[in-house]
Amino acid sequence: MHTEDFRERIWAEIDLDALCYNFTQIKGLLKPQTRVLAVVKANAYGHGAVKCAQTLLEAGADYLGVATIDEAMELRNADIGAPILILGHTAEREAENLILHNITPTVYTKAFAEALSETAVRMGKQIPIHIKVNTGMERIGFGTDETETILSVCRLPGLVIEGLFTHLACADEAASSGVHRQYERFMAVVEALEAAGISIPIRHILNSAGVFEFPQYQLEMVRLGIVLYGYYSSTLIHRERAALKPVMTIKGRVTHLHTVPAGAGVSYGWSYVAHQPTLAATVPIGYADGYSRRLSNRACMIANGKRVPIIGKICMDQCMIDVSSVHTITVGDEITIIGGGEAAITADELAALSDTISYEILCAIGRRIPRLYFKDGGIADVLTIRQ
Repeated sequence: MHTEDFRERIWAEIDLDALCYNFTQIKGLLKPQTRVLAVVKANAYGHGAVKCAQTLLEAGADYLGVATIDEAMELRNADIGAPILILGHTAEREAENLILHNITPTVYTKAFAEALSETAVRMGKQIPIHIKVNTGMERIGFGTDETETILSVCRLPGLVIEGLFTHLACADEAASSGVHRQYERFMAVVEALEAAGISIPIRHILNSAGVFEFPQYQLEMVRLGIVLYGYYSSTLIHRERAALKPVMTIKGRVTHLHTVPAGAGVSYGWSYVAHQPTLAATVPIGYADGYSRRLSNRACMIANGKRVPIIGKICMDQCMIDVSSVHTITVGDEITIIGGGEAAITADELAALSDTISYEILCAIGRRIPRLYFKDGGIADVLTIRQ
């Protein structure tokens, strides 16, 4: 198929040059020896894990971070051989697959560590692991009072203790005392391990927000997520430290135009009623594509350079916009849903309108929307669900 065939309905444009630019900007905030784990979980925050992982590795990322073994296997199946850390849970039954495919798990229970050890010994292999410590997120991790348990994990045969890490709960909040407390708790565990003769090669605590706000805690590695894709984790981040470029633009086409009579309702429940004859354009994107129903009658799109409002409830696969104010518009005209130059509609704006965060807006973008990857001003690749 020609590239234009993928631009008949809805499509996402992924700017790989912007992705590299963001990586370089953040890398410039770090010490030269600090390693970078690029987080590509959740389909690289909706941008496409494989292509983004390849691009970030070429830009200089040392490690890749995912949430599940399935996400890790997607990368391995694409012949990506770089180190991959599963940041979340992995079932014990996957121990052999982890070893066979050289995937590094996060260990936060003694039972999982023992299962990995038993499998590694049986296979005559060793498996690198990163141990997670719970310093205040209260999600997963060994407690800071479980040093003896962590030590027993470190002594299990077949395990290579490559890393120790924790996750900051409040790095993008106004108060910083919580971050300092978490760092102190983490380092107390590190010191206890070192006193027992256990040296950890890679310690990591900083996430995207932490890199901006607490660079003194970067240790041997940092984990970069949302900032790679051009967004700051909150409005409280010191944005002047690194200018970022949004990587994703979402566009669509007008599939239908008609005039809604005065007094007529639009879409389900008639939540919008036209007060005067209104020119409505149908855009083929809906909540099944990740465009939240919470944006109904609230968000805008861009038609021929002008912001226009959504009218009525967003449907599963379509929604309507009021284009009465647009001078000329025809079926097939391009509509910008996210992105758009000076009048840009950002994921942050949509997040504020739907009471969430930019992460959710980006991660929700469905796989049935084709991704067109741009590099050096041209289309470098296309990803669709037909593949």
